[in-house]
Amino acid sequence: MSRSADFERAYRQGKSVAGRYAVLYFFNRTPATGEDEPRLGVSVSRKVGGAVTRNRVKRTLKESFQALREELAPGYDYVIIARPGLAEFIEKSQFEDVAEMTADLFRRADLIQEAD
Repeated sequence: MSRSADFERAYRQGKSVAGRYAVLYFFNRTPATGEDEPRLGVSVSRKVGGAVTRNRVKRTLKESFQALREELAPGYDYVIIARPGLAEFIEKSQFEDVAEMTADLFRRADLIQEAD
């Protein structure tokens, strides 16, 4: 997602789940558009760090989302908002730990589909 209106819709009409390092907003857009492909928006404020750090955080969150993409409920818009401390967590942890943290947010929101 890149449009401000898409982010606003997820914030205002969607639901959220908060974790220690990030907040996940999700909004089911299928009834309005009929599209099935999940979309991700990432928001990282200056409180998280400088430009290089914020870009690293965004890139890592997008990669962890891609690893989960096949398991996610279709037709949703997702917005992940990074909290201060996420940059240090990413720096100190392996990618698998970050992917697990991201997956935990989606699990808590009941958005991961079980494999048949």
